[in-house]
Amino acid sequence: MTRAEIERELELLPKGSIGFKRINGKDYTYHRWYENGKRKEKYVSPEAVEKLRIDLRKRKELESLLKEMQLSEKTPSYSPYPSYEFHSAVTISNTLSAFTAPVKDWKKRDSFNDIQKYIYGNTDSRVLILFGLRRTGKTTLIRQTIASMSEEDRDKTAFIQIGKTTTMADVNKDLKYLSSRGYKYIFIDEVTMLDDFIEGGALFSDIFAAQGMKIVLSGTDSLGFLFAEDEQLYDRTIMIHTTFIPYHEFSVILGIKGIDEYIKYGGTLSLSGEEYNSVFSSYTRTDEYIDSAIAKNIQHSLKNYQDGRHFRLLEDLYDKNELTSAINRVVEDINHRFTLEVLTRDFKSNDLAISRRNLRNDRNNPTGIFDNIDITSITERLRNILEIRNKDEMSVSLTNAHATEIKEYLKLLDLIYEIPVINTAFPDKKKARTIITQPGLRYAQSDALIESLMQDSMMDYISISEKTYIESRIRNEIKGRMTEDIVLLETSLSFPEKKVFTLQFAIGEFDMVIFNPEDISCEIFEIKHSDKIDENQYRHLVDKQKCSDTEFRYGKIKGKYVLYRGNSTKAGEIQYLNVEEYLLNLRR
Repeated sequence: MTRAEIERELELLPKGSIGFKRINGKDYTYHRWYENGKRKEKYVSPEAVEKLRIDLRKRKELESLLKEMQLSEKTPSYSPYPSYEFHSAVTISNTLSAFTAPVKDWKKRDSFNDIQKYIYGNTDSRVLILFGLRRTGKTTLIRQTIASMSEEDRDKTAFIQIGKTTTMADVNKDLKYLSSRGYKYIFIDEVTMLDDFIEGGALFSDIFAAQGMKIVLSGTDSLGFLFAEDEQLYDRTIMIHTTFIPYHEFSVILGIKGIDEYIKYGGTLSLSGEEYNSVFSSYTRTDEYIDSAIAKNIQHSLKNYQDGRHFRLLEDLYDKNELTSAINRVVEDINHRFTLEVLTRDFKSNDLAISRRNLRNDRNNPTGIFDNIDITSITERLRNILEIRNKDEMSVSLTNAHATEIKEYLKLLDLIYEIPVINTAFPDKKKARTIITQPGLRYAQSDALIESLMQDSMMDYISISEKTYIESRIRNEIKGRMTEDIVLLETSLSFPEKKVFTLQFAIGEFDMVIFNPEDISCEIFEIKHSDKIDENQYRHLVDKQKCSDTEFRYGKIKGKYVLYRGNSTKAGEIQYLNVEEYLLNLRR
């Protein structure tokens, strides 16, 4: 971990220790810490004790590691010129070569070529902003760019790591010195940690880039970059966003094949190369990611934008430490509905309702087992697992305006994307399917659902084979809907000149339609998680009335396809395409 990453983690982790009180003969657990010289304490529920214990232990480990780094930074060093001591953490010369060597032969993201174009192209007075959520390869891209340089160019290159105590004045002094020594290529990582970056970012473009320096700014506070681009850096930036990692990049960079692996872990890139994408390996780790990479991103950027005056309706949530809880709830349900009800009603999992219906209606092995399960108990267990607060547990009364505001920021972070859903009976009625762009995040929460279901007491009275079947069916249901989302998202991003949407009829729907307005034609798709061919999969595609209605609105149907996990083949007029091959062939 870098020093900046450690400091960010420490901001999120609790301070203090665990204490106990005996009240009326019963022991209660409390979290105790000091704030502004005063001791504070807060009751901790039995379910949350273990997580608090882990977080406190993790804090001690990171504090120890940070002290070691701070001691090493006090040794003279970064500068080969004894007459100047850098004010920020600057890496140059041989130290820079050692910093970049480990990543030299790693697979590269598509964005690497865009960085190369900036570094060696004619883009005077502009800076390149490389931004995105944590663990999406930003720092690795910088290291790979430096590693690919000639020795001559590397001798003119500096890497600056922004820390918690670094100021804009520190960076300004160091850049002036580097400029005087002929340095041309400057990479500044975690630049949004500078408290005055949003208000003072023009320094990089108007002063140093204007002098001929190529400056790459990187950081995890995507919202902060967008605010700065709209204010101080307006029309003086080239923006590269790393948050969305499409299937082909996930597959090529990590060497991992299979839509199921992408569903379970897609969304981040691991630097270890072995235990890849452990970020989404459990709900607890996913919750930490939502907190640090998403909620903290929004909070930090809003705090530093317009002196904190841009919180708008989210200010109360932020002040009362309830913003993360609201975002968590939205993320769990956002694929299906993003309304006031999602945030204010007592939590009820949409996945559970769909799985119960489908198990009851299964053609080959129908079961009504869910009809006898204690749904109240299950949803309460699920709510505890997800650590999502119900309406009566939140001190801030949530409104539709809160929901709209949260959605705006999630869109800006590239975490969600909307695909139109058109109903032939009401073509003018606006409706959209909202997709989470990091599938691993979504799937981890679905795992929490399954864990809750398997704990229900009714499961003790059914056979292991039926229990296994139910669990498998739920997982496949979730994977099937997520496969549809992935295909819709990547197709839409790959063909911006076309219109990609879901088309609904009075009965049934086409999972995906690609409409080409240039030649007034379309292609229609069904998307299945199955690896088997079944005529039921394409019954809508061969329905004459549905096809006629579609051609009336979107022109001649040039192709009818089923995307699935089996081998590409044909079944009459239907072309079966392997979904993984389809995604690998898409490019933005």
